[in-house]
Amino acid sequence: QVHLVESGGGLVQAGDSLRLACEASGRTMENFPMGWFRQAPGKEREFVAAITWSGTSTYYADFAKGRFTMSRDSESTVFLQMNSLKSEDTAVYYCAADPEGDYRMPMSWKYWGQGTQVTVSS
Repeated sequence: QVHLVESGGGLVQAGDSLRLACEASGRTMENFPMGWFRQAPGKEREFVAAITWSGTSTYYADFAKGRFTMSRDSESTVFLQMNSLKSEDTAVYYCAADPEGDYRMPMSWKYWGQGTQVTVSS
């Protein structure tokens, strides 16, 4: 079993930055791709970013390109650096691990964290 815990969310103003973290425990994550998703009120959960198990390749949703950066510094921790935040980035952000299939689809991911709230005021 894998347990994921997100942290780093909060209330910020438009243009500010936040760094989210996701720490995994349980089985080693060294062979697992990891991902970030978000879900705004009344909307579907959507893909934000993903990183390969080696950390050498990253993938981003169009809205995240140029503003968000995903990284991993160990086999158990990944980060999402979010810059130039906009009000439309307001959502609960979820960490996910171990995908099978299309990594952009929430249903492809086996493990999920509880989420961390990000609120951007304009």
